[in-house]
Amino acid sequence: MIDSWSMIRQFVKALRCRLVKRIIVGHPSVMSRVPDAELTLIPGGSLITGTAEEGRALALAIARHTIHNLQPELDILKGGRPNYSTDPDSLIAAGHVVAVEFQTIAAANNYWRDA
Repeated sequence: MIDSWSMIRQFVKALRCRLVKRIIVGHPSVMSRVPDAELTLIPGGSLITGTAEEGRALALAIARHTIHNLQPELDILKGGRPNYSTDPDSLIAAGHVVAVEFQTIAAANNYWRDA
């Protein structure tokens, strides 16, 4: 039979373990986070660009902003990078997101034909 002091010692030991893990690993409330001011969905507030090259850059920026809005905790975001940055399917999917964004931007700019 376990006495009450033994149970208290086990409880205190478990609490110390958790505290050390929080200090070493980092408590979720102190993780690095994308600043709220940077969590915009459309950088610059417009899809209109001067050239197709600027449109492509905007498509990349919108894709990045989308990811940051979905996962604003930078430590978690960067922690997954080794997995998706070496996976061809993940890279193709990311490229597809940028292509869809670029398609939308190109249509908004009348495909730059009138420039």
